Amino acid sequence: MTEFLGTDGGQIADQVTGLTAAAEQVVAARPELVWDLVADITRVGGWSPECIRAAWLADPGRPQSGARFTGHNRFPNGFEYEVTCVVTEADRPRAFAWLVLDDSGDPARPSASWRYRIDPLPGGGSRVRQRFTHGPGASFLRAAAAQAPDRAAEIIAARRDGLRANMTATLRAMKAAAESSHPTGAGPR
Repeated sequence: MTEFLGTDGGQIADQVTGLTAAAEQVVAARPELVWDLVADITRVGGWSPECIRAAWLADPGRPQSGARFTGHNRFPNGFEYEVTCVVTEADRPRAFAWLVLDDSGDPARPSASWRYRIDPLPGGGSRVRQRFTHGPGASFLRAAAAQAPDRAAEIIAARRDGLRANMTATLRAMKAAAESSHPTGAGPR
């Protein structure tokens, strides 16, 4: 819990660290295909309204625990920024996760964490769950809330809602890519 002092001297307590946003999508494609898509960070720029591109930082340049990549993001107001991320879970076909490092680069205090969980469904489909968790490290959200403590709750809620909308859009676009690869749903086994 981070506390902010309002301009009237009163305290405003808003949950920043631990703030979560989640989305899910049913995809008519087998989990292996879905995992291959979500773990290919170079494709996210074609699906996400916010992350416009991502690239591996070094060899081997593939989704494995410890691998690092950059994400280049753009907010609707045109503000762009780049983050460094480190893969924390690459369990094909079940899960793919990473941490967003803050300027300290300390993985124990990430700016945020992201995770995809992929569960098989009868008939060869998949349920994909995407989850974002904020903190405990430094972030633009924490800075924006601290700079406007009288609007902190509004700023935090808007960011959470924006994350949910962007995650939903990203999952829908990924679903379309997966299902166009194997329009019958299950694909080869």
